Amino acid sequence: MRRLTEQKWFLWLTKYWFLFPIMGFLLLLAGVLFGFGERSYIGVHDNMDLFLAQFQMLKNTDSFWKHGVDVPFLGGVSRDNLPSELSLYSVLYMLFPAYMAYVLGLLGKILLGMFSFRLLAAELFPEKYMLYRPVVYMTGFAYGILWFFPAFGFAFASIPLCVWLLVKIYRGQGKRWYGWYAALFSYPLVSYFSYHGIFLLGYLVLAVLWLSIRNRKPAWRLIAALFVLAFGFVACEYRLFGQMLFSDEVTIRSSIVNASLSVPEILQEIGQVFREGIFHADSVHGKVVLPVCAVYFLVNNGFYVWRRQWKRIGSDPFNLVMLFILFNCVVYGLYDLEPLRSLVERLVPPLEGWQFNRTIFFNPFLWYGALFLILIRLYDAGVWQMWLANGIVCVAVLTIILTPTRYNDLYNTCYNRAYEYFHGAEVDELSYEQFYATELFAEIKEDIGYQGEWSAAYGFHPAVLEYNGIATLDGYLGFYSQQYKEDFREIIAPALERVEATRIYYDDWGARAYLYSGTDLSIVNATKTVYATDYDIYMDAAAFRGLGGRYLFSRLKLTNAEETGLALLGEYMADDGSITIYVYYTKDT
Repeated sequence: MRRLTEQKWFLWLTKYWFLFPIMGFLLLLAGVLFGFGERSYIGVHDNMDLFLAQFQMLKNTDSFWKHGVDVPFLGGVSRDNLPSELSLYSVLYMLFPAYMAYVLGLLGKILLGMFSFRLLAAELFPEKYMLYRPVVYMTGFAYGILWFFPAFGFAFASIPLCVWLLVKIYRGQGKRWYGWYAALFSYPLVSYFSYHGIFLLGYLVLAVLWLSIRNRKPAWRLIAALFVLAFGFVACEYRLFGQMLFSDEVTIRSSIVNASLSVPEILQEIGQVFREGIFHADSVHGKVVLPVCAVYFLVNNGFYVWRRQWKRIGSDPFNLVMLFILFNCVVYGLYDLEPLRSLVERLVPPLEGWQFNRTIFFNPFLWYGALFLILIRLYDAGVWQMWLANGIVCVAVLTIILTPTRYNDLYNTCYNRAYEYFHGAEVDELSYEQFYATELFAEIKEDIGYQGEWSAAYGFHPAVLEYNGIATLDGYLGFYSQQYKEDFREIIAPALERVEATRIYYDDWGARAYLYSGTDLSIVNATKTVYATDYDIYMDAAAFRGLGGRYLFSRLKLTNAEETGLALLGEYMADDGSITIYVYYTKDT
């Protein structure tokens, strides 16, 4: 009896062993980020300095669902320029406090990626799904835990969900066919048009053409799906489409100067993104997945050549996926070929400034899809190969967890907290709580009698002010009025004249309308230490007042405040001493 019980347990573990690492990681992630709470260390770049503050602004001003209103940053930006309320990720911030919404978004992204991968695998391999189940879940789990650009984590994770819906529609399964179209129409709730939607539609057009030619008849189901998906994006992101198609406002997109590389430089860039990807879609594939795919590619195709099975080289799904990856990398490189980029902008003027190189955002899914194809072929080869497949996917998962990427909040929090515990001293990096310093700014606002006056930040991200309900003339946004960019430039002209690199950075891009240093390339850091060599500020105070500026919040005690037309109103330090804020006001002249 005991032996029989042991055999049953062994059989159960063989079938369901994957539940332990998956549940263990989810509990660890939730335990660390909820356990430490706002003392956790969260990625700042394009995250805490951008979208988290925007969501909090929408909540502070009750503007999620409003129309025809401005939100209080960059001198007043249309609500339509910010994320749609018809997004599952936005709903999290409507319902929960910002930090809780952020952590729930990370957990939701993992589950969405894993179960989307599972649905697609079960659809494509129905007869062997039960055999493949461990690597289905583990590969989907690996894809789900990739540390994507947090604000669009759902959009990355849900790519296999979209493919699954399209496969279902193409195959025409089920009597209630309209239910699949309704699901596809709703899909944009977890996607984002500018990053993924427009490319999904483009890929779908190519699929329609290919299938129609191959089958010698129109792929009507997918043609209908194309329109359904397009209308779904228009419905969910109606604000974006309104700005793109019906606004005559000239935006900073018209003045953005993109890189123009030579052919050798483009080839080098293609190779780099093939090996490493980019940080917004960091797939960590270079350490495990790429070597495994490279070895398999050579061995698999070597057998085809040896056996003279030439047609199988071109029809092998693995080879096609690798070709798709390469295609996306080539498009990424060609974006920096100025004649091609200019041609696209002339042919489709609304896409001026649009980064069609975002095809690279689909490569994480393709890399882990390619890995999955290798793993299931190992499963088919025998028991020994099956456990080799399990080992490979586990190593891939551990690599993702232990690689300190920009958005690996689990690693960064654990590392920094462990460092503080063993060294008895805090790291220089600011935690979420210290970065936004809500208690400190609540004290400042009460002390100065703040009533919504326009302000600016110096030496730190204006997102901190925006998060705390302070209206800012400065800010970070990739889509706002060109006229305002020029007006704000008058404020920072003295600094731009002194540092050519900063002038180029602002004039050629301008998404970060910040108060810049006149000596250092950057004095904006998410650290306790203020890294600045010069405590003078170089700004046109008259232009600042002209745009309505009243308060200047600075992490530096300015040495030329009087000459600049600023008066020190107060000095405020956080209770834990992490940051000090100096509040200045503009003197009337």
